[in-house]
Amino acid sequence: MGDSVRGGFAGLTGFDRPVRAVVIGAGGGIGSAVTRLLLADPGVAEVLAFARRRLESAPKLQTGILDLADEGTIAVAAEAAGTVDLVFVATGLLHGDGIQPEKSWRSLDPQAMATLFQVNAIGPALVAKHLLPRLPRRGRSVFAAISAKVGSIGDNRLGGWYGYRAAKAALNQIVRTASIELARTRPDALCVALHPGTVDTDLSKPFQAGVADGRLFPPEVSAAHLLTVLNGLTPADSGGLFAWNGERLPY
Repeated sequence: MGDSVRGGFAGLTGFDRPVRAVVIGAGGGIGSAVTRLLLADPGVAEVLAFARRRLESAPKLQTGILDLADEGTIAVAAEAAGTVDLVFVATGLLHGDGIQPEKSWRSLDPQAMATLFQVNAIGPALVAKHLLPRLPRRGRSVFAAISAKVGSIGDNRLGGWYGYRAAKAALNQIVRTASIELARTRPDALCVALHPGTVDTDLSKPFQAGVADGRLFPPEVSAAHLLTVLNGLTPADSGGLFAWNGERLPY
């Protein structure tokens, strides 16, 4: 799949109807890039873009406010969305006010960890709670959430980054569990977690120095990678964690 991914995004495939898409975290680097690609896709009828601040509307685009720490805003967004074919959760938190990746257990802080879990795991779980029932019962539909390779327990060989690793591992488990329940009523649906690689956004800026040449992706390239990966997945892949190049990663 690697060559086709690097070639760019040619549009969503596999849907038997014009796609109504929801992007959560559309104000961020990956989320805004995903929104732009979907708006340019003639197979997409409408994009509903949600962020913590209201974005400008455009043709095919509706916008709204959503705060992952406020379930009420998630419920309102889901009600406004109605039936949707694609849900893309592009949110994530690695560092911020009082939050930095821990190098040792000596740095563990309960409030920082709670915030990391709220944004990286609990918030996306609540999005799934309110938007998975909005997927059609027949025909292809997709729920995808941005995770991280460092959330893979089997791939953890360096240690550190306790809170972020644990929160993304929790997200991977939430996606896996939701995929099992989803398959009972929507057998054609796909529910997956995605690792975007290192993307040139505020999240990665303090940690870009050691990134190999060609592996720091602009948001537009990352968005193309991820949407192309989704095109190549089937319901048999539901519940998995997939990297930007289509590789299936261990949990």
